[in-house]
Amino acid sequence: MSTVQQEVDERTNLTSSNKFELLLFRLGEAPNSAQRELFGINVFKVREIMVMPTVTAVAGSPPHLLGMTNIRGQVIPVIDLASAVGCLPKKGLNILMVTEYARSTQGFAVEEVDRIVRLDWSQVLSAESSTAGGMITSIARLDGDVDNTRLAQVLDVEQILRNVVPPKGPDVDAASIGPSVMLPAGTVVLAADDSALARTLIEQGLVAMNAPFIMTKTGKEAWNRLESLSDAALAEGKTIQDKVALVLTDLEMPEMDGFTLTRKIKQDPRFKSLPVIIHSSLSGAANEVHVSGVGADAYVGKFVAAELAATIRRVLDEHKAKKS
Repeated sequence: MSTVQQEVDERTNLTSSNKFELLLFRLGEAPNSAQRELFGINVFKVREIMVMPTVTAVAGSPPHLLGMTNIRGQVIPVIDLASAVGCLPKKGLNILMVTEYARSTQGFAVEEVDRIVRLDWSQVLSAESSTAGGMITSIARLDGDVDNTRLAQVLDVEQILRNVVPPKGPDVDAASIGPSVMLPAGTVVLAADDSALARTLIEQGLVAMNAPFIMTKTGKEAWNRLESLSDAALAEGKTIQDKVALVLTDLEMPEMDGFTLTRKIKQDPRFKSLPVIIHSSLSGAANEVHVSGVGADAYVGKFVAAELAATIRRVLDEHKAKKS
């Protein structure tokens, strides 16, 4: 069986039950504390884990960028993840996690890798509802909804990469976005993403397209909003298509992921005709195959505003053609 097919099978088995695998690791002692907290990253973002290779410092590098390293012919940046989140690695930066994320490959230097755990997304809570925030998207309850459960902080890799290597130009250029999108009167784009940075970029793109929208933070929040909009439409003698033109969803989200959200939409008679676009930093053929398997109308990688705009226009045009 091919590697891609194996990845597809693994992803299908996990997402069919709203589960995922989290790689746990430690970064050292937390600020103002001797505790060595657990952090996590989705396994499907991690290409490989290795003993820290030789890193070449680069003159003029920004803070938290250790330098560059050569991994089998590919030169990638190495980010000091411990210093980026304010931890002190008393045991040193011993491990390199090589990740593929948002169209880029980079290495994150960490103190040690703990283990991989399989969790239900319902075990993961949005960090924005807690005291956490900034570089943390969510908190994973490793032992489930029980008292004194072990907790792991799921990092907002998008924000960390942005902090370490800021973009040289604007993320959203109105000239590259193209003309305004024409949504049916009274409808909106319903969007879901757990990253505050991603939501800001999506909002900027939708504003540039003159597309009205409702932004949510999790798949569960988006689903609840969809149901409330459907109830409101029914009370007005209308359908959900009179309220929502398109659903735009991330994949990795606490409580309910984008795969589950998409599958629920496509299996519900009220919503199945709504077009769904999955917008994700998870890359690779396995993800794109599984996106099609859950019934999504399109997949677009994060974050190129012009590509997102073009995908939204194409899907809306195809949806309009089907109705005519």
